[in-house]
Amino acid sequence: MRRDVAQPGSAHAWGAWGRRFKSSRPDHCFDGLSHLKQILLTNDDGVHSAGLLALAKAFSTVGTVTLVAPDRERSASSQSLSLHRPVRFEEVAHGRFAVEGTPTDCVLIALHHIMRLQPDLVISGINRGWNLGHDIAYSGTVSAALEAANHDIPAVAVSTASWDELKLNDAAEFVLTLAKRMWNEPLIKGHILNVNVPSKETRGVRLTRQGHRNVRTLVVENKDPRGRKYFWFDQELQAEGLEDGPDVDYMAVKAGYISVTPLRIDRTAQDCIGRLSGWPEALFKEKLSLIQ
Repeated sequence: MRRDVAQPGSAHAWGAWGRRFKSSRPDHCFDGLSHLKQILLTNDDGVHSAGLLALAKAFSTVGTVTLVAPDRERSASSQSLSLHRPVRFEEVAHGRFAVEGTPTDCVLIALHHIMRLQPDLVISGINRGWNLGHDIAYSGTVSAALEAANHDIPAVAVSTASWDELKLNDAAEFVLTLAKRMWNEPLIKGHILNVNVPSKETRGVRLTRQGHRNVRTLVVENKDPRGRKYFWFDQELQAEGLEDGPDVDYMAVKAGYISVTPLRIDRTAQDCIGRLSGWPEALFKEKLSLIQ
């Protein structure tokens, strides 16, 4: 078993150019694609996650699969980077790498120190639990896909609440179908797709928008046996709003549909720019009046 530390500016320390999983479909080279693809899989549930392995099984039919994921669960890590400690990675199986860091760390380590070729697609998931509404801001799963988009690589984040093996395989096969569509009709750069699969029988697919359902963060205080305070974070889901129609992500999933939400890395509030157009001049005048 090998181990390495990624250093800024260093060359590829050692290569493992992806695991080829055995395919039950001998025609996988001729599946409507011009060439075999390079697929990077990651997540925030950890390198041994059943959802990650389900994706690997599905995508081995169209290309070379490399798994680079955290060495343990890193849920709700958002797009954080490990800035104050070294990041190490370890090959735990052929083409499968465990990183001592966040999902964003995993994508960067994969692109700069593990994969010889830039991936044609990055898929983050299958996450255990949906990433809908306000939860998207906290999601390590979605953030890993956004990091890929920062490097102009097509990316998908996928989540489901069911951990049944058959449901995971169905979700993985859906993402494979979605990926083939993305290769034929590429997304605009800087965009990703956030996919959430219902746990019950699927009625169809809906193109959705991120919901605004209010999720209240709870901070529960308690004491350890030595009398020291500690805090436990939890969430409480608020009531549905009047604006929550069938095109909202969690409403679609609740109705039994696969939710596909386009997201982008540009977070500029375009609708607010017009309202604020007079602010710069006014603020500058106020600043001048203070120093005179």
